[in-house]
Amino acid sequence: METHKSTMQKVLDVVEKVGNRVPHPAVIFIILIGIVIVLSHIFYLMGVRVSYEVINPETHQVEHATTAARSLLTADGIRFMFTGVVQNFMNFNAVGVIIVAMVGVGVAEAAGLVNALIRKLVAVAPRGLLTYILVFVGILSSIAADAGYLVLIPLAGAAFISVNRHPLAGLAAAFAAVASAFAVNILIVPIDGILTEVTNDAIHLLNPSISIDLTANVWFSIASVLMLTVVVALVTERIVEPRLGPYEGEHTVDADNALSAEERLGLRYATYALIGVIIFLGLLTLPSGAPLRNPETGAIIGNSPFMNSLIVVIALIFLAMGIGYGIGAKTMRSSIDVINAMTKAIASLSGLIFLLLIISQFLAYFNYTNMATLAAVSLADVLKRASFDALWLLVGFTIVVMILDLIITGALPKWAIFAPIFVPLLMKLNVAPEAVLAAYRVGDSPMNSITPLNAYFAMIVTFAQRYQKDAGVGTVIALMLPYVLIMSGTWLVLLAAWYLMGLPWGF
Repeated sequence: METHKSTMQKVLDVVEKVGNRVPHPAVIFIILIGIVIVLSHIFYLMGVRVSYEVINPETHQVEHATTAARSLLTADGIRFMFTGVVQNFMNFNAVGVIIVAMVGVGVAEAAGLVNALIRKLVAVAPRGLLTYILVFVGILSSIAADAGYLVLIPLAGAAFISVNRHPLAGLAAAFAAVASAFAVNILIVPIDGILTEVTNDAIHLLNPSISIDLTANVWFSIASVLMLTVVVALVTERIVEPRLGPYEGEHTVDADNALSAEERLGLRYATYALIGVIIFLGLLTLPSGAPLRNPETGAIIGNSPFMNSLIVVIALIFLAMGIGYGIGAKTMRSSIDVINAMTKAIASLSGLIFLLLIISQFLAYFNYTNMATLAAVSLADVLKRASFDALWLLVGFTIVVMILDLIITGALPKWAIFAPIFVPLLMKLNVAPEAVLAAYRVGDSPMNSITPLNAYFAMIVTFAQRYQKDAGVGTVIALMLPYVLIMSGTWLVLLAAWYLMGLPWGF
């Protein structure tokens, strides 16, 4: 076992060294842009195209589509590259999400609230359960869209260093929980509604009388959350932390987690502020006809102003709690202190915003060329023609989704293409559509933590550099590879076992 672990550590060390020898991430994406431009023209000259059926998530209609490679070196492509720079950046949602969230989080951090909450968590949580608690909360954070990336991941690094554990291990554990287990939860999350609707549209191609509902994968999702919590925690403590060794960086560790009288008063005021915000949001959400309900259906969960404004809600909560804590702990004495905290938080994002400018152009160019769709349909056709029985087809489908998740990170675009192909196909083999959707969930998440196309990957590199100045892309990939490999394997085993035992996927 020790030899095996040593070999794995050596492999990961090589991955880190090679990865960190590549240029700055901005330069990497500029090179990738060049590759995309060249490949797009080659595929365009070859006349590469695919025909397929796709479900339109807005109309719920199955549409026959033909997609051809588009070149960025034609007159239209060149015009797109020159005229679309600003709009490409404006359309990149991660930029707005990060800035809005950091307005609130920055105030909470400057006031000292984040530090106090971490010390309180460390004081009340049994040391042996700290990793499990952070991972479990990270998996559940998908209820709040992308808030886990912005709040929980840096918090986990700080929590680890506060108990003399390596902060990069905390970052890695939280990143694995937030990103690589994104598609499951013990609660109903916003994306469930969209995935269910697309699945039903695919079912109706074969049998219009059958439909599934939002709870179709509940039991499998709950089991996945519990299993992945244990898996991620064990990988952190048995593989990642031993490889990192003791932390010897510049960040100091506060061994005394006891809170002063001012800090306790600050937390009390922060609690009052939290209650006030909850009451305020409740008044805007709970009454019939409230403005944050869906104006047509009255729904709160799903496609509603409340769910679409969760990042604003998170920012408002941290802003109010940060101000409340600052007043109670006397760390903020005027509105100028609050404004300064906001501007400082946004200023700290300058390097990341520049990098996101480059990434947004790459993603826009990549989408323009249609290469992702060409790859998805081509792989789906190969798998469809393979002579697999039901279980192996289900497993093969999951693996194809995993591979494509490296280049198509969004859950909906892949499912809109795959659902009308694989849901009817597997139903003909007596596989329940709930099982196909569960398989898609398994395939859609693990790779999220190692693909640079994840909108937040660059931000995780930035977080890592707080604790290790020479950290780079290779550092993060080497940290995350054990999670990806082990999570993928164990999750596939759970999926196959669930299918073979005939367990209910939901209710």
